[in-house]
Amino acid sequence: MPTRALRTAASGMYAQQLNIQVIANNIANINTTSFKKSRAEFSDQIYQEVSTNTENVNIPGIIENVATKLQIGNGVQPTSTQKLFQQGDLQQTGHQLDVAISGEGFFQIRKPDGTFAYTRDGSFKISGDGSLATAGGYLIEPGISINDDVLQVQISDDGTVRVTDVTGDAVEIGTIELAKFINPAGLKALGDNLYAETEASGAPLLGRPNQEGFGILKQGFLESSNVDIVEEMISMITAQRAYEINSKTVKTVEEMMTMVNNLRR
Repeated sequence: MPTRALRTAASGMYAQQLNIQVIANNIANINTTSFKKSRAEFSDQIYQEVSTNTENVNIPGIIENVATKLQIGNGVQPTSTQKLFQQGDLQQTGHQLDVAISGEGFFQIRKPDGTFAYTRDGSFKISGDGSLATAGGYLIEPGISINDDVLQVQISDDGTVRVTDVTGDAVEIGTIELAKFINPAGLKALGDNLYAETEASGAPLLGRPNQEGFGILKQGFLESSNVDIVEEMISMITAQRAYEINSKTVKTVEEMMTMVNNLRR
């Protein structure tokens, strides 16, 4: 039926519209610190069996009529968007509170409501009460407090934080821990470079950097976005062409229905 073809083509146009939105978000965040690109995923819809004709099947001693059928698909449907957590390039900033993760892991963040979130954005700041916090003002967990008389902050590869005060003494004040997940692609994106634990991601595993499969910390560096602009441009052109060909299908079906209506006159 022509209406089935129209619905099928419409589902393809809607799917490519969502695909373009995902690609646009990737491109928009090409300069966002530690941003992880997304990929839209799709699946075909349920199939319907349509009878065509009846043919004789010759079996020794038996002659049987068998109806042959066609399976007609009903288009495509969006299923999910998946975050791709490939490592981004490390860009040197020279700022002593900038920390990048090289390898697996997330910084654990405590939100104002007491719940935890996770981020790979290590552009830390010192809050008004002297606590180490993200650029969005969220405190890292476990907390790190830095006094006003601190001249230099040193963060080692294993997360050990030392400060040098006006006396010139280096004092260890805490350790930055990392969290990792069995399925990081299952994390829920919250915005502000934050992610939340879900059933799909599994519970977080906590540990020190550079130990038991956790990544190492790089002071004075930030992880850049893992968006490849050339790859995204190619994906956008492909999605645009797919949208156009689906719209062409709608136009073709409309022309066929017009021809049929004219034949009836």
